[in-house]
Amino acid sequence: MFTGIVEEVGEVVAVHDSGTNRDLIVRAGMAADLKVDQSVAHNGVCLTVVELLNDRYRVTAVEETLVRSNLGRSGPGAPVNLERSLRMGDRLDGHLVQGHVDTTTTCLEVREVEGSWLFTFTLPGEKHLLVPKGSICLNGVSLTIADLQADRFSVAIIPYTFTHTTFAQLRAGDLVNVEFDVLGKYVARMMQR
Repeated sequence: MFTGIVEEVGEVVAVHDSGTNRDLIVRAGMAADLKVDQSVAHNGVCLTVVELLNDRYRVTAVEETLVRSNLGRSGPGAPVNLERSLRMGDRLDGHLVQGHVDTTTTCLEVREVEGSWLFTFTLPGEKHLLVPKGSICLNGVSLTIADLQADRFSVAIIPYTFTHTTFAQLRAGDLVNVEFDVLGKYVARMMQR
């Protein structure tokens, strides 16, 4: 489990394909504190550390992950939001995030609004899981839906989040990972019965 509170922005320094899998070599300050077998969220995708390489580490993403997320498009030089998994007793500053990306969405617009930013995205097919002022995880960042319309939704980004995540590099047309609120997913599932 994660919280959607990004610890640092790492950098993908190399990718290696092996069959339908892709290994990502990530440079990050947290690499020195990691252990093989730990879970780290990469743009919201939970991946297992499989090798430590000084200031870098290696993770492997399977085909399902590459198809469902934007990691399949990440190449050398790509920034990536990183968060280590929760430890028992940690504070939950964001919301409960599983690290299981549901889908992707496309950024439609980035607009500065008097010191903060409003990011607008296409509405995913699972729009019934979005509620005004509800939680959503975008590229591993716990956010609140600021506006919800028939074909789009927006989130407001404060300056701290803007400068300490990949949102500073996000532009219209970019693909973003989406994890819907897990509580909303369970409620929607129960309502189908």
